[in-house]
Amino acid sequence: MPLPAATRRAVAALELPIREDAPLASRVSWKIGGPADGLVEIPSVRALSGVVRAAADTGCPFVVLGKGSNLLVADGGIRGLVGVLVDDLADVVSEGGTPPVIRAGAGLSLTTLLSRAQKARWTGLDALAGIPGTVGGAVVMNAGTSLGDTAKSVVDVDVVLADGTIATLTRDDLRMTYRTTHLPPGAIVASARLQTTDEDADVAWERLRAFLARRKETQPLTLPSCGSTFRNPPGDAAGRLIEAAGLKGFTIGGAQVSPKHANFVVNLGDATAADVRRVIEHIEDTVAARFGVHLEREVHYAGAWEGWVRDARVEVAP
Repeated sequence: MPLPAATRRAVAALELPIREDAPLASRVSWKIGGPADGLVEIPSVRALSGVVRAAADTGCPFVVLGKGSNLLVADGGIRGLVGVLVDDLADVVSEGGTPPVIRAGAGLSLTTLLSRAQKARWTGLDALAGIPGTVGGAVVMNAGTSLGDTAKSVVDVDVVLADGTIATLTRDDLRMTYRTTHLPPGAIVASARLQTTDEDADVAWERLRAFLARRKETQPLTLPSCGSTFRNPPGDAAGRLIEAAGLKGFTIGGAQVSPKHANFVVNLGDATAADVRRVIEHIEDTVAARFGVHLEREVHYAGAWEGWVRDARVEVAP
């Protein structure tokens, strides 16, 4: 669908070009989904504030897309304007101190952050290793692994509020808990200040190399996926429950529950977003029917899912 003319004019006034009917599949980790009505690259927090105001003033939906590692974009795409953070909002700099505090833009990939950290001999960012997302996504979800979570490194974050106001929120303001950060409604993370540690860099990076090698052995990293599909329920593991339900290898269309790790839904190469959603919902229904556990998704559905009806063709035996 075309963007509202008023939105195009408002964003053009910020000297930011818009790409209309912009493909998104290459920008999300499942490599599926339809186009955005419009896509704009945003280089600074002031530009982000301006785009947020422009979208709000013209009534145009606006979302920011990171690496798309926790998004299932509908086959019909995303209505409205999609922002991608670049330049200052995808960079990292040291602000000094011993050990240093670093400022990382929300659009910076965690892989790039860890690579830069290794070269600079920054330590203390273990929790971000192996996560296929961005700094902003890690803050929003309080992403983590068995090595910890994002919260342990966060000093504060700069955000753009729903009305375009720029604000700084401390870690206490964010009330970060397991896979959850309490941001104000509509707030967008622009950057985060992260505290490094004084741990010996050689020791720290050897531990991380071993951790990443284990992940490579146990996770299906050669096929497109969103990483872990579900959060672990209290006292249990989502992957264990899905495997115990006999769902490893379960397939609809081109989407499959990975035979290697049951908490991964992978794109075999020709999956649609609808295929993936049907597999996810079948997992939810099967685990609930057999174990009475309602799994909570780490994945967010984005875009034109209006009118979606839960697939009743796949029967679930209790």
